[in-house]
Amino acid sequence: METKENIKRKKRKVEVLVISDVHLGTYGCHAKELLQYMKSIKPQTVILNGDIIDMWQFSKRYWPKEHMQVVQQILKWAGKGVRVHYITGNHDELLRKFVGFDMGGLVIENQLILELDGKKHWFFHGDIFDFTMQHAKWLTKLGAHGYDFLIVLNAVCNWVLTKLGKEKISLSKNIKNSVKSAVKFINNFEQAAARIAIEREYDYVVCGHIHQPVQRKIELENGDSIDYMNSGDWVEHCSALEFNNGKWELVQYKYEADQFEEEEDEKIETKDQQAIFQSLMEEFNVIPLQKKA
Repeated sequence: METKENIKRKKRKVEVLVISDVHLGTYGCHAKELLQYMKSIKPQTVILNGDIIDMWQFSKRYWPKEHMQVVQQILKWAGKGVRVHYITGNHDELLRKFVGFDMGGLVIENQLILELDGKKHWFFHGDIFDFTMQHAKWLTKLGAHGYDFLIVLNAVCNWVLTKLGKEKISLSKNIKNSVKSAVKFINNFEQAAARIAIEREYDYVVCGHIHQPVQRKIELENGDSIDYMNSGDWVEHCSALEFNNGKWELVQYKYEADQFEEEEDEKIETKDQQAIFQSLMEEFNVIPLQKKA
């Protein structure tokens, strides 16, 4: 007799999936939640809209198995015929030198123009509209480390609050909402993206970068308007954009212990770091150099 614990749910079909700002390799990344979400769906096209791997803060000392398993899941999708567009962001800008690289199902790009249901969509990360990225990059990197520390501090605070039976809080969200300059930056970012997209005659503009999941219509002073969307992040919001049957939906995922049906070759084994690295090398047919005796 099947119990609730061993009943496996069917995966949801998703025509187009957009995720961004995962920041693999940082303490704030919710890789466990993301991996569970990825296992719950069956996408046809995947758009990784920047900052998937945080190369600014990458450290060999911190790379949990769930982070590698997210990478493995992306590669498995690509290997099974899912078209994966990896759009570069500022935290994974090192990949920009490989723009145009196409490994079967996975391609690295700076932007993507896609027609869906007769509508032209413009996908890009959005760091081009960040003034500090262009003129004070060191300040942006410093802020990234401060943000990561804030996320860790937030986790400690929420652990204490949970033990006391109180609701969790988001320190970074509260700071952003209370600091006028941060609110102004977000508004300016969205307006700039909308203005250029309208000039280029796109119907939708889809960004990441600012960690603010949203789906709304932006209207300019002259009356022109466009549908603006931001896929949010997997540090605070655990959010993504899904396209199905001609409609976009902004989803915010909450971790569940449910199991989902998997084909045998989709299963991700739990291995230690050395074993995971070895399996990746085998997947890419990479033969390690032998040390001299």
